[in-house]
Amino acid sequence: QVRLTESGGGLVQSGESLRLSCQASGNIFGENAVAWYRQAPGKEREFVAEIRYRGDIAYADPVKGRFTISRDNAKNMIFLQMNRLQPEDTAVYYCNLQRPGLSYWGKGTLVTVSS
Repeated sequence: QVRLTESGGGLVQSGESLRLSCQASGNIFGENAVAWYRQAPGKEREFVAEIRYRGDIAYADPVKGRFTISRDNAKNMIFLQMNRLQPEDTAVYYCNLQRPGLSYWGKGTLVTVSS
């Protein structure tokens, strides 16, 4: 069993930055990929960024150049640095950990960007 706990969300103004954190606990040993997704009010959950099994990193087009995903394996943490935030970035942000055949989700942290 894997538990993911996000933190770092909040209310910011347009152009400001936030850093989201995700603490992983439980049976997290072995090969895995990590990602961030988000869900805006009234919309479906969408991909934001990921670190793939081999370490490749990918971003959704709307966040390229503004968001940076990283991980600290020693501390079992995943981060999302978000710069130049815009109102359209307002959403609940979810941490995701994947291993072959399994996918785990946190409960999310709310990010609200005011104009």
